[in-house]
Amino acid sequence: MFQVTVDADKCTGDSNCVDTCPTSVFELQDNKAVPVNMDECLGCESCVEVCETGAITVKEI
Repeated sequence: MFQVTVDADKCTGDSNCVDTCPTSVFELQDNKAVPVNMDECLGCESCVEVCETGAITVKEI
């Protein structure tokens, strides 16, 4: 299981993580990425790779 965190202060709402995530963990809310399906996270960190501002962290729990 993985914990996905988005730093709202760093998030620009470009939706790269939303578009890239293979299991639809994220959705945009108020122009910010929010992890809404964290149970689906595979830990692939593709969201981390495409986040230009470094707002996303994925940690195994």
